[in-house]
Amino acid sequence: MSLLKLTDVKKTYTVDKGVEQQVLKGINLSFEAGEFVSILGESGCGKSTLMNIIGGMDTHYEGSVFVNGQSLKEMKGKELDDYRKKNIGFIFQSFNLIPHLSVLDNVTLAIEMMSMTKAERIARATELLTQVGLKDHLHKRPNQLSGGQKQRVSIARALANDPDIILADEPTGALDKETTLQILELLRQIASQGKLIIAVTHSSKVASFGTRVVSLEDGQVLRDELNTDSEVAKSEHIEKQTNLTPRSLTYGSCGKLAFRNMKINWKRNLLVSFGSAIGISSLILMLSIGSGVKSYLMDEILASFNPNTVSISKEQTMPELSEMDPNHMQSPMTSMTQDIEPFTTEDLEQIEKVDGVASIEPVVTFTMKASLTDQETGIRSDLMMLTSIDETISEDYVTAGTLPKDNEVMLNSTTALGLFKTEDFESVIGKEISLTLQLTDENNLPTLLQQTYTVSGVYEMDSPMMTSMPMAFLTYDTITKLYEANGFELLPTQLNVIAKSEDLTEDLKQTLFDMGYANSQTNQMLDMMLEMLDIMTTLFTGISCISLVVSGVMILVVLYISVIERTKEIGVLRAIGARKKDVKRIFIVESIGLGLLAGVVATAVAMLCQLIGNHLMIKAFGVGIIDLTFQYIAMGVIVSLVVSVIAGWFPARQAAKLDPVESLRYE
Repeated sequence: MSLLKLTDVKKTYTVDKGVEQQVLKGINLSFEAGEFVSILGESGCGKSTLMNIIGGMDTHYEGSVFVNGQSLKEMKGKELDDYRKKNIGFIFQSFNLIPHLSVLDNVTLAIEMMSMTKAERIARATELLTQVGLKDHLHKRPNQLSGGQKQRVSIARALANDPDIILADEPTGALDKETTLQILELLRQIASQGKLIIAVTHSSKVASFGTRVVSLEDGQVLRDELNTDSEVAKSEHIEKQTNLTPRSLTYGSCGKLAFRNMKINWKRNLLVSFGSAIGISSLILMLSIGSGVKSYLMDEILASFNPNTVSISKEQTMPELSEMDPNHMQSPMTSMTQDIEPFTTEDLEQIEKVDGVASIEPVVTFTMKASLTDQETGIRSDLMMLTSIDETISEDYVTAGTLPKDNEVMLNSTTALGLFKTEDFESVIGKEISLTLQLTDENNLPTLLQQTYTVSGVYEMDSPMMTSMPMAFLTYDTITKLYEANGFELLPTQLNVIAKSEDLTEDLKQTLFDMGYANSQTNQMLDMMLEMLDIMTTLFTGISCISLVVSGVMILVVLYISVIERTKEIGVLRAIGARKKDVKRIFIVESIGLGLLAGVVATAVAMLCQLIGNHLMIKAFGVGIIDLTFQYIAMGVIVSLVVSVIAGWFPARQAAKLDPVESLRYE
């Protein structure tokens, strides 16, 4: 049985405007192992097309091709890839060596897709290169070799997987006379070892080196004759020297190819990665700032809270517009506030009976309804908040004077500075100031409560936010007396319920919420601020994601350019048996490399921004709010990888779909 047999093989190309051109017109040939067959013909006679069909690169033909009795027509894509790995070795006129790989790596690449260890691959490639006279050139790049040396590398690569058939396309077309003779002698030696050599040429002199010359003309076999002058001795021993199982390119091999290509274009890849890193780092920083601000607010507002305390209020309700008297509208300041339903005596009694309650502390807070006036100068300061003191007001924050007692008022530093225009807070102790509190009576008419109090002290918290708000503090009893003196009854709008132990606090909080009570006004304000912060963080994060789209487009463009630049390399990979998924995997790995590089650069940029930003904010405001955590860094790297892989999928898919024959012709 013939090693290779072609039966009535025809090939037709469709050219412009649907015109068909038949290149092969019924080729019938058979070949035996150990032959050195020269296919002779002028350009355009179909000899290269015939070689591509035999090599399993071109599947669009009529007729049959049998190799060891198996039809190539019946093979699927994967089987044809395996066929090229095991049975075919290509030698090209233009060598088609991969320029960024060394001589050794060019040959080793053909063995990467066979079941051999790394050491075995290197040993076999070294042995083959030694046989073709390149022992001293293993680690050179192709551009450091002469034409003859490049063709020897190509021959070594063709022999790497111990194929049955060597297909040589004009193997001496780019060589001088002396080198041509050397290459042809080398091919003779290979044929004598039992390999089938099919060399395509248009030179009758080159063809004369074969044991058999097949002349093609106009797509048909003109002559098929033995060359009795050839000195090639046909070997009877044609068993394969190796027993290898084909496999896909490993991720390690793909990574090596991708990394070397990235290394060649390192400037371009670095710029792309830096551009991508801007989007990733802005995303990380937005999340870090949001987290930092949220943590800062929580720490500042809750720092002085007793862990045993649960602050509650009743649900807040906004008055209906229809219930408001247009002739007695509240001032713009008071109309911005909500009416808070106070606790009743029954409420207090009910809460006192709850298991785990140690005590109850009533609190009342007026938001934007009070003002203070200096009796001596007449200077007035509108208060953002007037509140009764509770356990959260600690003596540790009193910078001058003491906490207020009956008929005394304590100011925070902002209010004291606004009223008395001095930072010598000790000098304001004992000053007389007038308090004006605006309420609404039962007829929805504004009522002003006024009383003069003595300044007992100045209060200043660590929180810049709380310190910057004009605030004043009275005892609950003092506010009660003010109400009673004007015919009003004071009921608390907030209760600090003290648990018997810290372990009971959470259960007590849940019980009170189940009873219909809500978070205190302070906590509700905190929740509102945190919710607004989340919205702003989400908004700015969304804006930063726009740059991620831009970075994805950049990676897509770069990889698409890389596909175009490496078209011939893709053709070589397919010729030596690489599957479509192997080619796709190379570019996916390259996109992963770009994404990982962008993630690393983004992390470095974010950490630098955190270092500088927090330093400047601590210097200016005493606090740093960029909270860059490992979770955000990990998320940034993952997002970078996902964006890169998504962007690289299309170019990788396009690379895998390239026709190997057309790829090898690409210039």
